[in-house]
Amino acid sequence: MALVIYWYDFICFAIIISAIFGSLWMLQRREGAGKCEDRTMYESLLLTRPDSDEFVGPTPSGHVSSTRLWSSCWQGLHPMWLLGFRLFSGLVMVGLLVWDVLRYDTSIFVYYTEVSNRIEMAKTDDEGLGYWLRWQVPVCALIFVVPAVLAVVLIRRVNRAPLNVNDLWIPCWRKLHPIWLLIYRAFVFVFMFWLLYLIVAEHGAFAFYFYTQWTFTLVIVYFALGTIISAHGCWNYSKEPLTKNEERNEFLTRDLAESKSATTITFRTDKVRGTIKLQSHHDQEETERRAGFWGYLMQAMYQTCAGAVMLTDIVFWCLIVPFLSTERFGLNLLMGCMHSLNLIFLLIDSSVNNLIQKYNVLIFQPFPWFRMAYFVLWSCLYVIFQWVIHACGFTWWPYPFLELSTPWAPLWYLCLSVVHIPCYGVYALVIKAKNYIFSRLFPRAYLRSY
Repeated sequence: MALVIYWYDFICFAIIISAIFGSLWMLQRREGAGKCEDRTMYESLLLTRPDSDEFVGPTPSGHVSSTRLWSSCWQGLHPMWLLGFRLFSGLVMVGLLVWDVLRYDTSIFVYYTEVSNRIEMAKTDDEGLGYWLRWQVPVCALIFVVPAVLAVVLIRRVNRAPLNVNDLWIPCWRKLHPIWLLIYRAFVFVFMFWLLYLIVAEHGAFAFYFYTQWTFTLVIVYFALGTIISAHGCWNYSKEPLTKNEERNEFLTRDLAESKSATTITFRTDKVRGTIKLQSHHDQEETERRAGFWGYLMQAMYQTCAGAVMLTDIVFWCLIVPFLSTERFGLNLLMGCMHSLNLIFLLIDSSVNNLIQKYNVLIFQPFPWFRMAYFVLWSCLYVIFQWVIHACGFTWWPYPFLELSTPWAPLWYLCLSVVHIPCYGVYALVIKAKNYIFSRLFPRAYLRSY
């Protein structure tokens, strides 16, 4: 076999030779024979200064007396204990070295250290501590840690806009009874739970190794929470007396009332006081109907699912199926359903629900951009989960673009971070298109969200 030498080998040779001569020069300069003010030889580990009772004064810098080589720095500790410890340590290390030689023969001296587990790590280069000492790891960590920190700061600093509890269970269509939204959410919850059960029954807990199952489970939890809230709202609505049921007509015609309020504020300045009183009464009612913790949780899960299902389905159908299909990524009917029905069910729910973000009497925003922070945190949580289980011994990555050993890993992680923006943005545009198109095609039946 011919010896092959590349151009960068000469650079390595030059670095090593420079390090050798630099070390020798430093030893000669700092550890060689020198002179003190009293013309006594000192500052040398090679030419030692004789210990003499005639010399009195502080020990010069760099000089090591012979007594310091065998005595302890602890007063009262006999030097015999230091001798015994050094002898025991030497015997143990000699025994370990002999054990290594007998097990792996003299080839172990090829390595810088003669410890057997280092040899095992060299045989499996993709495992162990060496895998996490690659330069790609800190770069990739910054790529997803920085957005996660920014997301947390954004969530904490942005004021939570009020959310009407009735918007969680009343549809955006005037003639559609809320019981139909309840039935739809219950059906989707049961059907998706059944699909998840089939996946887990076939693959076990290993199914949750994938981002798809994480997102699929999140969508199931959203529909479960939506079913409970819809059932609670329908139950409260059915118990109210007929005279109070007229309040539903107010909810279902809210867009007309808001338009009238806007017209009054803009053009009828002679009735400002009456308008202010009406607005104050409206704000009081809105405060009484404001959603609680579970309502805001449902809204946050809804907007997190929106971005997550877009990311899951786009990556699966546009990247994994055409280019990364393997035995573990085989496409079948069950996998196709999981990567399509999650988005379809969520889009149908979006076309019916009335989840909006209210900022004041006249401004409503159904899909605020700052809520993408929850979507970013969800994806970062999955990446952290993958890193933790790989640090604990797992070696196979569910998605090849999460692999850290390739030099393209930072670019893959950066692309995955950036793609969150269009995934969330596409769904936000879908909601805007819903309000724009339906309000013009069905002006009498559809309730605009803003």
